[in-house]
Amino acid sequence: MAEVIAIANQKGGVGKTMTSVSLSACLALHDKKVLLVDLDPQGHSTKAFGYYDSSQYPLSMRDVILSVIQDIPIDKEQLILHSDENVDIVPSNISLASINATLESAMCRETVVKRFIDTVREDYDFIVIDTNPSLDNLPINALTASDKVIITVQAEPYGVEGMADLLKSINMVKNNLNHYLKIEGVLITMTNERTNLSKKITNDVRRNFGSHINIFDMTIPRCTRAAESTGTGQSIFMYDPKGSATKAYNAFTKEVILNAEKEHKRHKNTFIR
Repeated sequence: MAEVIAIANQKGGVGKTMTSVSLSACLALHDKKVLLVDLDPQGHSTKAFGYYDSSQYPLSMRDVILSVIQDIPIDKEQLILHSDENVDIVPSNISLASINATLESAMCRETVVKRFIDTVREDYDFIVIDTNPSLDNLPINALTASDKVIITVQAEPYGVEGMADLLKSINMVKNNLNHYLKIEGVLITMTNERTNLSKKITNDVRRNFGSHINIFDMTIPRCTRAAESTGTGQSIFMYDPKGSATKAYNAFTKEVILNAEKEHKRHKNTFIR
């Protein structure tokens, strides 16, 4: 059964998509079977693997949600795209932007995405969900469907703004919809170790949140080549394999894999006892 990880923050521009794409690509490099679920109407995770135009694929995340609500099977062979980097993708595009109104009136609206993911969990080792920058029905669905959530925080002024609201939403989902949800950790992105401001924000995050939330040891540096990769249809692992951000995401991914292996071992030992 796949481990399902949501990449979340209600703020935009904090590295959610870069983290979703890079984590997925790196997991695949580590011989993991990976499905990337693009739950953002901007569709940037879909475009990151070369699917720029919605005419390139017949079905998208909007069709998934409608199929679950209407209880109509969806053709997964047509839905799931395959990338050159061995990452499978459930694509998204601007058509998803209008789905909130439909979700509002749906029965058990918070579990719609979970009901789809449950049908594909056995086919993968990891399922990564890229969420949209809001606290509406889509990210709530992502959290309800996930085992873990990784919060991306930009090492910039106001980067942690809204963290209290996000943590409140995560706790609400954990208490009411998904008792097994865990915060895997906070990943600090777009750091610049040459500036005192970036160092200060990184230290502030560790000081203010590190006592009750895991802060990943690895931080992700701001990198021009990483930004360039988003327009090439490649992850940074293919576009800039020796870059600083690539090395950082590789170390981060190893930490994610190690945590997953520890949990699997712990669950297995608990079951045996």
